[in-house]
Amino acid sequence: MKKPKVIIISGPSGVGKSTIAREVAKRLDNVHLSVSVTTRPGSAAEVDGKDYWFVDRDEFQRRIDQGLLLEYAEVFGNLYGTPKDKVDEALAAGRSVILEIDVQGARKTKAIYPDALMVFVMPPAQKVLAERLSGRGRDDEAAREKRLNGAGHEIAAAWQYYEHMVINDDLDKAINEVIGLIEQD
Repeated sequence: MKKPKVIIISGPSGVGKSTIAREVAKRLDNVHLSVSVTTRPGSAAEVDGKDYWFVDRDEFQRRIDQGLLLEYAEVFGNLYGTPKDKVDEALAAGRSVILEIDVQGARKTKAIYPDALMVFVMPPAQKVLAERLSGRGRDDEAAREKRLNGAGHEIAAAWQYYEHMVINDDLDKAINEVIGLIEQD
């Protein structure tokens, strides 16, 4: 990699973008994975400050009011945002930063960092995405249906705004494809 850059990885719920982003950051020495702030309650397996920064709505609003978030959005009733200071610190230290964010956040971020590399992770098929969402066991049927409907809108928007589409039909292949995009850019 040449100069440090912002790398945006997006995709619908259940597509594997978190796994891909974590593994890319693990395999590339000079890449930092940004940790988002959210109002979503953490699961028993998640660690505050490692998986997300878990805050209440008042704290999230305070961060918005003070201009501390690079981007933020409401997704399925919860707020998510990217701490701007952490991105700037990593870039200043010569490290590229992976942001795992949704399409709306990606558009806002691209306006601030026009050279950002934008990668959208696609499911191999709608049926596969439905199976992955069901297999996660996080949501009830209504929530899974809402996520599937949202996926269609995200995918349609991605074709307009993203430079690169990666189909996650084989996890290792998808990880290597993202690494290749980062290294060639």
